[in-house]
Amino acid sequence: MRRLLIILPIILLSTLFALFTLMILRGEKEPAGSRIVGRDAPAFELKALNTDTQVLLSSYRGQPVIVNFFASWCAPCRVEHPALMQLSAQGVVIIGINYKDKPEAAQAFIAELGNPFVAIGQDTNGRTGIDFGITGVPETFVIGTDGRVLASWASPLTPNIIENRILPALLGPPPTAD
Repeated sequence: MRRLLIILPIILLSTLFALFTLMILRGEKEPAGSRIVGRDAPAFELKALNTDTQVLLSSYRGQPVIVNFFASWCAPCRVEHPALMQLSAQGVVIIGINYKDKPEAAQAFIAELGNPFVAIGQDTNGRTGIDFGITGVPETFVIGTDGRVLASWASPLTPNIIENRILPALLGPPPTAD
């Protein structure tokens, strides 16, 4: 009996470790979807990063846009940045929201990696992130021409995610044959 009490916790911990390892090794796991997909995007008015102007989501109504939350202290944001640069080069309108970051750190981040954003708003207190329901950075939202959130991704964007999730949401459903 004493031997069983010693071996049982070891077996239990080994089993849990094996399960966690399998979960991690399963590949690209889809993050939980945002609760605001299908709803109107939260309005925001943020101080612009490099100017004294305001960044307003309403200024982009009528065109599809991507809203991307990022921060200079976020390592996955660095990994994602080339994908944002590529989207921007294709003419996609991307609004950056610098989340809980110092303006000078964000400016250095953009100076180093390039600027894929048409505008960058500063969410220094995190209120806009709360309104969007983000779980961390990077997090990306596709906003349709009508101001509704069409898709979201709570992880670094990859070419696969862009091709299969972001671009289809931006382009909308294919036309139906009448």
